Amino acid sequence: MSGSSELDAAGITDPALRAAYATCRRLNAAHGRTYFLATRLLPPDRRPAVHALYGFARYADEIVDDLDDDRPVEEKAAELDALTAGLRAALDGEPTGVPVLTALADTTRRHGIDHAHFVDFMTSMRMDTEVTSYATDAELAVYVHGSAAVIGLQMLPVLGTTVPLEEAIPPATALGVAFQLTNFLRDVGEDLDRGRVYIPADELAAFGVDRDLLAWCRAHRRTDTRVRRALAHLVARTRATYRRAEPGIGMLEPVSRACVGCAFTLYQGILDEIEAADYAVLHRRVAVPTRRRAAVALPGLARALAARTARTPSPARAA
Repeated sequence: MSGSSELDAAGITDPALRAAYATCRRLNAAHGRTYFLATRLLPPDRRPAVHALYGFARYADEIVDDLDDDRPVEEKAAELDALTAGLRAALDGEPTGVPVLTALADTTRRHGIDHAHFVDFMTSMRMDTEVTSYATDAELAVYVHGSAAVIGLQMLPVLGTTVPLEEAIPPATALGVAFQLTNFLRDVGEDLDRGRVYIPADELAAFGVDRDLLAWCRAHRRTDTRVRRALAHLVARTRATYRRAEPGIGMLEPVSRACVGCAFTLYQGILDEIEAADYAVLHRRVAVPTRRRAAVALPGLARALAARTARTPSPARAA
């Protein structure tokens, strides 16, 4: 189904608003391969909201993470501050010339998403202009709350739940964190190029690893045994986070489960690829092969279609 048909299904008719959502959809399609594929498993009327949430997050993230952007960090920080001001204004109902903010404000209004989640997200994005490493997991958790946990919380009102929303919050939070931890492990080399290390220093030190060793592996395209051991430990910890998140899939409305289940499986597949590469991720980026993506998505599509056929209002949404 085309983006235009999705907007029709969602009842989004204003031309300027449709153009804003289309911008977000293009960002999702171009940069969020796993998210975009998973979003296709949702009913068409819910997809534009997911595109809006992803598009905003990607737009902000690119300000600080684009490796081709060699502007001074102060300029990036100023742009983030301007975006935060625009975000607050848009959420308050003021017009904006930034398409991702236009779509985001509309999605937030339609689904009753807590504005605090977006403020927390921007706080973490701002940290990327100031913080280059984290000493402990507790320190990293402050960043991950805003950069990842709140993403799960933003999504819940869009996906819908069959239990009270509060009951679904812990696993939704855990899933956002699991996705982010997976990104940290996959992108450790690229993050070094950005001047950042997200893996806590004390976790690395337990295996005899520090920032200098990571940089040496990156520069020499090699992987030290100590690094392999550290990454294996972190992969195991991340899998434990996925296990805490898994019960939340069954708490979602049936029509949303295939979407989240697909993302859940494919993102864990990144951990499988890290292990298959013998943790040699400092000098290359692993990815889930297309054939495996299709093998996960196609059965998910069948489940999604079956759920749509039997679609009835859930107790939580009907209330």
